[in-house]
Amino acid sequence: MADNVTGATVAHSHGQPELKKAIGPKLLLFFVVGDILGTGIYALVGSVAGRVGGALWLPFLGAFIVAFLTAFSYLELVGKYPGAGGAALYTHRAFGVQFLTFMVTFTVMSSGVTSAASAAKAFSDTYLKQVVEGLGWVPSLPLVALLFVAGLGIINFRGVGESVKANVVLTCIELSGLLIIIGAGVWGVSQGKGDASRLTEIHAGGSGGALVAVTAAVSLAFFAMVGFEDSVNMAEETKDPVKVFPKAMLTGMAVAGTLYVVIATLSSMLVPAADLAAAKSGALLKVLGVGAPGFPLIIFAVIGLLAVINSALINMLMASRLLYGMANERVLPSVFATVHPTRRTPWVSIVFSSLLAYLLVVSVDVSTLGGTTSLLLLAVFTLTNVAVLVLRRRPAEHEHFKAPTWAPVLGIVLCGYLATPFTGRPTIEFVIAGVLLAVGVLLWVVNFLFVGKQRLDPTHLDDSREHPHSPDVR
Repeated sequence: MADNVTGATVAHSHGQPELKKAIGPKLLLFFVVGDILGTGIYALVGSVAGRVGGALWLPFLGAFIVAFLTAFSYLELVGKYPGAGGAALYTHRAFGVQFLTFMVTFTVMSSGVTSAASAAKAFSDTYLKQVVEGLGWVPSLPLVALLFVAGLGIINFRGVGESVKANVVLTCIELSGLLIIIGAGVWGVSQGKGDASRLTEIHAGGSGGALVAVTAAVSLAFFAMVGFEDSVNMAEETKDPVKVFPKAMLTGMAVAGTLYVVIATLSSMLVPAADLAAAKSGALLKVLGVGAPGFPLIIFAVIGLLAVINSALINMLMASRLLYGMANERVLPSVFATVHPTRRTPWVSIVFSSLLAYLLVVSVDVSTLGGTTSLLLLAVFTLTNVAVLVLRRRPAEHEHFKAPTWAPVLGIVLCGYLATPFTGRPTIEFVIAGVLLAVGVLLWVVNFLFVGKQRLDPTHLDDSREHPHSPDVR
């Protein structure tokens, strides 16, 4: 690899040009905010209320705290290894076990395409239906999903510059939708429609009582706070990632977390938890209808459509760059590192992740997979918090962000606990997670036979120590 200072055009080990550096501090901040604010808050409020009750703000606050702790580990690692790959790259460098790295890659990539599939589901079943219900047209999920995923793939293929600029526009739109909900909520509460006593109500009907109800809800709400994993996969396309990532990521998470807690509080005050749960992914439409009954729901439905598009776009960007990054680490077949000669985007990885997302939309209950994805990511984040401590034995030669030791240690405890059955998580999520991991093992066997009995190259593993910055490709 060439040094960043030279600005030379270089090739990876597979003879492919590197990705174009097109993301600056502001675009990265919008990327983080847009990813976290997407499908999670627009589609999860009802499901979380169904688990915890009126204290809806509590699981979102808990999820933010857990995510913030893990973000410190990611910031230290992306500073040491500013390349595409995220948790899979860090696991690869910490443990050097191809099977483990492959499984982490598979898990995180699955979370990206599953989140995109969840967005496609919300797009068709909730917000699109609200927009077209007066037209007498019932959306066909397979057709809508095909157009939805294909459109994302085309934007992704055209280039990360176009993708993140589209993300800026869509983030502004989805942020306006959340501000509408906050405005309607404040107005409704000021008109005496709010009931503050609901904010302390916790469903404790299960055997574990209030603690299990809260942790079960935190486990699900955590799915809405995982955008920072997507952002670190864009490190190779970010200008000076070592410098810009800490401020952009922590600021973006703080903005998103604050909006989540405020919206959850207002939603609970205006609408009983049972009604929010019954509304499912349309819970915010319910809140808007109560808080500002004169506001045209179709406007918010259009905003919701664009919000889930934005979330899906970012997740598909992450999934394709993760495949690309791990192919360059020689964990996946080199075909996934193929870069289009003119668009300079990983087109094979884009096609593969798009096809997988489409299959998930049309064949799997994505609402159930949302909780399963949270489960798998919590396991990955536990491993990442361990990796940051292991990799401190190999200090980088350049200055970078360093997390306080207590942050990854506490992250290990909290993420690990939330990934256990003791949180009251539905058994079906563990079953689906087991099936997904079994598929991952099968894919690893196929990959092993395809690639051959390939040893990890220690020189390649330490490549980023010699060249701490990714090259600037024009």
